[in-house]
Amino acid sequence: MKLIVGLGNPGMEYSKTRHNAGFLLMDRVAEKLGFTFDKSKCKALYGIYRKNGEKYIFAKPQTYMNLSGEAVRSLMKFYDISEEDLLVIHDDLDLPLGKIRLRRQGSSGGQKGMGNIIDLLGTQKIDRIRIGISNDKTVDTKDYVLGRFSKEEMKEFEEAIEKAADAVIYSLDHPFEEVMSRFN
Repeated sequence: MKLIVGLGNPGMEYSKTRHNAGFLLMDRVAEKLGFTFDKSKCKALYGIYRKNGEKYIFAKPQTYMNLSGEAVRSLMKFYDISEEDLLVIHDDLDLPLGKIRLRRQGSSGGQKGMGNIIDLLGTQKIDRIRIGISNDKTVDTKDYVLGRFSKEEMKEFEEAIEKAADAVIYSLDHPFEEVMSRFN
């Protein structure tokens, strides 16, 4: 069993913001694979997808970004999932808009949701897909990440979401090292 988590903030006011890159990606993967987020447990909204006898849990924590680790840790405990079977998707201010980067481990890079997951799980060895949202240093970081994309930015961002969704789907059948080689 594997757990794939997209980070974001619940609620319509956050639905298309930069900080909801993980939620937007989860929605795209669900659309491509044909499952829905029809379950609610462990402070998360989630859906289950089965392929080749394997069970995949796709989750969107409902704790708000900075407490994402609470939902991740609860789901991992409830379903007895190890850190090796966890994949986290989140936005990244340090990557140019439209770029994705896959990593096996590392610090949170200042991403508070990822930081909370690392703190609560007690490890940085977490597979992740980071989606670049760029950074406008003339705007307060909180305002920037909770802001919406312009029409021009959205086109570039949607291309990144498509590529990242393909990476997630590819990861269902391939080791993460191979996914990194193909999509980085």
